[in-house]
Amino acid sequence: MDIIKFGTDGWRAIIADTFTNANVARVATATALWLRQHYDAPQAVVGYDTRFGGAMFADITARILCAHGIRVVLANGFVSTPMVSYATKQLNAGMGVIITASHNPPSYNGYKLKANFGGPATPAVIKAIEDLIPEHADLPNSSTDDYAAEGLLSTANLEDMYFAHVRRSFDLNAIQQSGLRLAYDAMYGAGQRILPRILPQADLLHCDYNPSFKGQAPEPIHKNLSEFAQYIRQKGNIDLGLATDGDADRIGLYNSKGNFIDSHHIILLLIHYLHRYKGLSGKVVCAFSVTSRAKTMCEKYGLPYQVTGIGFKYICEIMTLENVIVGGEESGGIAVTGHVPERDGIWMGLLILELMAKTGKSLDDLIQEVYDVVGAFAYDRSDLHLTESLKQQILDNCRQSRYSAFGSYAVSYLETLDGFKYHFGDGEWIMIRASGTEPLLRVYAEAATPEKVADMLAAAKATLLG
Repeated sequence: MDIIKFGTDGWRAIIADTFTNANVARVATATALWLRQHYDAPQAVVGYDTRFGGAMFADITARILCAHGIRVVLANGFVSTPMVSYATKQLNAGMGVIITASHNPPSYNGYKLKANFGGPATPAVIKAIEDLIPEHADLPNSSTDDYAAEGLLSTANLEDMYFAHVRRSFDLNAIQQSGLRLAYDAMYGAGQRILPRILPQADLLHCDYNPSFKGQAPEPIHKNLSEFAQYIRQKGNIDLGLATDGDADRIGLYNSKGNFIDSHHIILLLIHYLHRYKGLSGKVVCAFSVTSRAKTMCEKYGLPYQVTGIGFKYICEIMTLENVIVGGEESGGIAVTGHVPERDGIWMGLLILELMAKTGKSLDDLIQEVYDVVGAFAYDRSDLHLTESLKQQILDNCRQSRYSAFGSYAVSYLETLDGFKYHFGDGEWIMIRASGTEPLLRVYAEAATPEKVADMLAAAKATLLG
């Protein structure tokens, strides 16, 4: 029997290895049992993104839920994770399920749980569902058509619901009349239909259906977006480049020169926009790996600030309890007030575009406004693919505080909230953390310039690999 564990955001595994029909049935059964325990007349929303096997795994999930007497609203085509989250809240469902492995390589698929408030299920709920996973679950003989005839299953256009929400929430006329030219790279993911629908004049890349993602992990980071960056540079008239991952909940951004803008800068831009320009106040919540400049900005703007562990579910939990205007993580997952407490790459891209349209300023001008508040900085991340034994040895060295310096960078103090964050002074740091969804070690660095960040990452790699 395969052991199934949920990581930082859902259960993910390699298709036909551990992510199988039988194991999806086991997880769906646990979801059904939890819903039956907590709701008298439970309802669930089920969707899937553009990954291989998505429709099949969603079908199995829906049938299992229906077999347990749960009413299911099944998306009538591929959708983004934010669409499932939004629909779960709007339809007052007890749980949303989306079949997706987000940004992971194309050989993976996954199973994300969305709570009735429209965001990731809390760690406590995820643990409770994990504990209910049976050793075996039988697939129902009844089809989705059978359950539809019984009144247990219906289909819905979740994209239409989301589109109406966007139209109510953004000044699309201002964006369209601004003359700003947007380029969008869907990375073959679930944003490929909705963004052109919102902004028909956008330049489009990889907005066609390809479940293999052409062999590229659909994670919107610069090393995966070289074709997009080159496109922006060659066109010469693009004001903003937006990319989203496989299920469109993470964002990647480029300026008019084709230079990558990381999520730290995006988080700061959003705080700046929502507070300085729109006059909103509330808490800012960021994951442990986010720039310390977010705290600096909050101190200068008089906004409360909180740091959480890695995983958007921790940020979401706070957003459901308190007034949070921005919640963000290093990996490109960001949420804001006025929407569901969920990461949404397209929503964040629209906010940045709206900021540019309303102010008449370029992205570079707006980033300079941020630097005027918190100072200039650079950031990068290196992923180390290691043997399991070497990875565990490095993590043990971190736990035993065996690293007092990385090359010429002497450690001044260490934070261990979720990973190992080595501070060197002047806002410079290196962080080491094992991925929660892939077999690798991530090394993060922040400093005043890109050159220094590169030097710090090289020093860290040399030290760790000996």
